[in-house]
Amino acid sequence: MDRKQYWEQVYATKASDAVSWFQEHAEQSLRLIHNTGLGKDAAIIDVGGGTSRLVDDLVAEGYTDLTVLDLSAAALTVARQRLGKHADIVHWMEGDVTRAEFPIHRFDIWHDRAVFHFLTDPADRRAYVAQVMRAVRPGGHVIIATFAEDGPEKCSGLPVMRYKPETLHDEFGDAFLLVEHEKEAHHTPFGTVQQFVYCYCRKGNH
Repeated sequence: MDRKQYWEQVYATKASDAVSWFQEHAEQSLRLIHNTGLGKDAAIIDVGGGTSRLVDDLVAEGYTDLTVLDLSAAALTVARQRLGKHADIVHWMEGDVTRAEFPIHRFDIWHDRAVFHFLTDPADRRAYVAQVMRAVRPGGHVIIATFAEDGPEKCSGLPVMRYKPETLHDEFGDAFLLVEHEKEAHHTPFGTVQQFVYCYCRKGNH
């Protein structure tokens, strides 16, 4: 089963609030987005947004240039239906982040909670970083959240990478300035706790 088939099956068989990464409100992500200091017209992409409710909160706060990318059409359908009439505010993209076609320097903020750590192949990680370089404007903001070094070794039955702030930043390299990092003890719907690390970086002016 390839990646897309796998995630289509996950979202076709599990409710959006019955997956381990579910958050009623993505408070840490929202705070870091606010910390960029950008206005409500900032172009924001939520990579692997799936059924995440981050987009709901961004719409509710008045952000007007939002994109949600996910591999799973089923996940995007759930999110669109949940947003109802507000779904038209959002640009929905179905695709693999390592292969999707992004406009050059389209986004002011690139947000990813819990996609990058699934990229266990170094070639996929390099492709991901190349996509960030292409899609984020010079001086743009990149917010990545992965499992921390003391986080789970698997998620949804798949192996994952675990990171310290410096090793996560190293994946992106000198073209990105690490502005801040923080940890999160994420409480899953099943009563367990998963340790995440968030890195907020600025892309260089090129």
